[in-house]
Amino acid sequence: MGHEAAFFGRASSRGGNAHTRRYGQIRADSVRIVAPLAAEDCVAQSMPDASPAKWHLAHTTWFFEQFVLRPHLPRYRVFDEHFEYLFNSYYDSVGPRHARPERGLLTRPCLAEVRNYRAYVDEHMLQVLADALAPTAVIELGLNHEQQHQELMLTDVKHLFSRNALEPAYRRDLASPTKRGEHVTPSGWSRFDECLREIGADEDSGFCSDNETPRHRVWVDAFELANRPVTNDEFLQFIRDGGYDEPRLWLSDGWASAQREGWRRPLYWSETLDSEFTLGGRRALDPASPVCHVSYYEADAYARWVGARLPTEAEWEVAAAGQPVTGNLLDADMLHPRPASGSDGPAELFGNVWEWTSSPYVAYPGFNATDGALGEYNGKFMCNQLVLRGGSCATPTGHVRATYRNFFFPQTRWQFAGLRLARQADQ
Repeated sequence: MGHEAAFFGRASSRGGNAHTRRYGQIRADSVRIVAPLAAEDCVAQSMPDASPAKWHLAHTTWFFEQFVLRPHLPRYRVFDEHFEYLFNSYYDSVGPRHARPERGLLTRPCLAEVRNYRAYVDEHMLQVLADALAPTAVIELGLNHEQQHQELMLTDVKHLFSRNALEPAYRRDLASPTKRGEHVTPSGWSRFDECLREIGADEDSGFCSDNETPRHRVWVDAFELANRPVTNDEFLQFIRDGGYDEPRLWLSDGWASAQREGWRRPLYWSETLDSEFTLGGRRALDPASPVCHVSYYEADAYARWVGARLPTEAEWEVAAAGQPVTGNLLDADMLHPRPASGSDGPAELFGNVWEWTSSPYVAYPGFNATDGALGEYNGKFMCNQLVLRGGSCATPTGHVRATYRNFFFPQTRWQFAGLRLARQADQ
């Protein structure tokens, strides 16, 4: 999901009515996410890695226009010929595009016109869906792509509001993640014996990204995985023990990044280490909740400090295989990590925070990128990024799975990213 995660794959066939309902629901979900925002909130861009909410609304619409309506709906007329340039993200084979760091300068088209654009494309998409004019896999790709942007809208708005001197809340009605008397999973380890396993997506099991394929065998040595992600309180101990001052804990690039950027704590934590900025406004730091908004470098340094390491993505997938894909995802409507609960094996593998792994984002053996412009989704980004697994509190339900590979640059902090520890098991 990095720059915008990459999804493609094969989708199981659906009836026309079911697909139409799914399309309508996901498109409506995006509108609901921006509903609490003022028009001014939808235009601003807080940093080059983030995009304005208005741009997200337009880009996800452009995707359907570019890859579904134009090639598959006879006599379709584009809404505005300028939008191909304005709302292309990174598809070089489609044509030139507006510079990403300058998306916040697009005061025009206005938000109302972007909403009209969405309505125009939706009307024509209903015809495509009713008459089955486009391949199911491409439509399913577009829907997954929109869900991915729903999470990005939330992380980008959070960063934007954190830069506002007033620290406005996206929503004041968000519930506190911690409930009085709630059972919190104690610190512990789950053992997994050495094994020869298959990881990756089975192309016949439903929609998947091409970067999840092909399914292949890997040898995994015996390992142990922590029963839950690292908490705020545990990370606080790392800070108070001088973790940000000890270069021996850090990778060279990480230490350089921390010094250059002045990192002293996770993103959104106060200098006094007792509160953090959330989508519900500034709140007291909950010691039991998973730490989030940490870079790979910080996650790796913490793991070294505690005498453990980060899991590989193969280890994470072995642990997650067969587990129900439930947890603190977007439909829980907390929009913030909550304390992990549960005792049977690793808890909360899905939702709460994306979990950094130590694995570089590279192609699986035998990987083949999708043909055409959609092949730009994944393959060309397989360099200098790390894999994250499991989804977050802002990931739409049904959008994540055990084989899902998210990826970001190691210095990334504005996503809901945390960590779960691993270590070698005694033989």
